[in-house]
Amino acid sequence: MRSSRQPDLVGQPEAVGAEHDVGRLDREFARPVSALDREHGGAERDAERPASASRTGRAVTSSLTRLTAMPMRAIRSTTPQAGLTRVRIHQLKQSAPAPDGAFLGNARLIIATPLKQEAGNSRPVLAAEDFSAAQRLGDLARSYKLDPSFEHVPIGGEIDLNREDVIVICGPRLSSHVAGVLAQDPSISFERAEDGPWTLRDRETGVAYRAGMDSTPKTNSDVAYFGRLPRPDGQGLIMVLTGIHPQGSLGVVHLIVNDLADLYRQVGTERFSVLVNVDYDPANNEPVNVRLLSPFYRHQAD
Repeated sequence: MRSSRQPDLVGQPEAVGAEHDVGRLDREFARPVSALDREHGGAERDAERPASASRTGRAVTSSLTRLTAMPMRAIRSTTPQAGLTRVRIHQLKQSAPAPDGAFLGNARLIIATPLKQEAGNSRPVLAAEDFSAAQRLGDLARSYKLDPSFEHVPIGGEIDLNREDVIVICGPRLSSHVAGVLAQDPSISFERAEDGPWTLRDRETGVAYRAGMDSTPKTNSDVAYFGRLPRPDGQGLIMVLTGIHPQGSLGVVHLIVNDLADLYRQVGTERFSVLVNVDYDPANNEPVNVRLLSPFYRHQAD
């Protein structure tokens, strides 16, 4: 269903948790990432949603079946070493690229993550979850014989989004350019709750979801946005993924890594958006359970 009404406001709460020094990050991103570095920070989810959305285990499978015409398999609890293993990467590299790699991009892929300025730190930093998410997407892209490169969304949020095959791991609070892209979504929007925290609202159902750290009682979970929307110049599409907090972004990447073929069957390379719930381990902020909170909303071209 397409709605002509635009979101009233777009924004994202402050990312919380361990961060990476940007000077070291530039050196890390410059090298091939085959071994998944494990560095983590903090954040959470939950609240104004139907009771069924809190179920896990087998209930997840039935929920996905109801939400999608071609249900994806349940996203199972992850091991501490999330992402692609070296053995799996080697296996994929030995075979011809699968068509579902087109979900990510064509020959090359640009992965952009946001920098932020922390009080008491003279250098910009990057949330650890965003760092890990970018690395895992890069590994996945290489397994499909794509050529990934890494960029930072600088302080101030200015970034050229009018390029082919861009995935931006960034919310609207840190970039007005990304906010402008997200404002085009007729089905999902970022909104600030009356008591202050940012939420993600499903405009089709009217339900607003908030992060667990912003809820009472607090929970180790987050809500994330995942979609492919028109670029600012209208000449192509751009993929955007972002949690209300960084753990949500890492959970979406877990979904992509583990269910790329299903995602490709669901939406191909067309416009879409979906809400994702991410339960995570507070000890390391790794996703332990990832599930859809909404159907895949497919957006018609203007």
